[in-house]
Amino acid sequence: MDIGTWPSPEEIVANALVTASIVLAARNSIHVWWTGIAGCAVFGYVFFQSKLYADVLLQFFFIAASVGGWWNWLKGNAGAEIPVRWTERGKLAAMLFAAAVFAGAWAIGLSRFTDAAAPLADSTVLALSVAAQLLMMGRRVENWIVWIAVNTIAVPLFWSRGLHLTSVLYAFYWVNAWVAFFHWRKLSRVAKSSLDLPRPAGSCP
Repeated sequence: MDIGTWPSPEEIVANALVTASIVLAARNSIHVWWTGIAGCAVFGYVFFQSKLYADVLLQFFFIAASVGGWWNWLKGNAGAEIPVRWTERGKLAAMLFAAAVFAGAWAIGLSRFTDAAAPLADSTVLALSVAAQLLMMGRRVENWIVWIAVNTIAVPLFWSRGLHLTSVLYAFYWVNAWVAFFHWRKLSRVAKSSLDLPRPAGSCP
């Protein structure tokens, strides 16, 4: 795809599917997963055309993780649906540290061995998106905080590569992530109250 052109049909379709998926995720709907799988498949092609190779790899991860997340949401709680909950601070810190190390290493590899357009930003989006997706698979509230960080980086990155429609929609996703965070925080309190779940030691309030 030429930089600075109108959005391609593939970019439009990918964004429509992923937007539907993200809105459904904010609503804590199980339909987040199949819409996300379809959108990521199309986005893989779009990002390959734009030489954002880390994002291509990310789409493959999203597809695999979405299959796992779909099952986990429905059956991951001893055969029952898992509730919305928080993550222990130690586990969250370890996950974010691993993401930072991976982003740095992957950026070095991209800069040395490919013609990647923005190795560090692209790799950071990749690493944090993986962390956010893993948290979402477990219905963890913090996934939305990480998505906010991802979208903050992704908006200027995609704009710089001529993916203007995608960039604008990621700005919408940034707003959606804030709304979703407060909604999921409320859902976690309801789940804790109804299920009488003990709060993980060292978890966020």
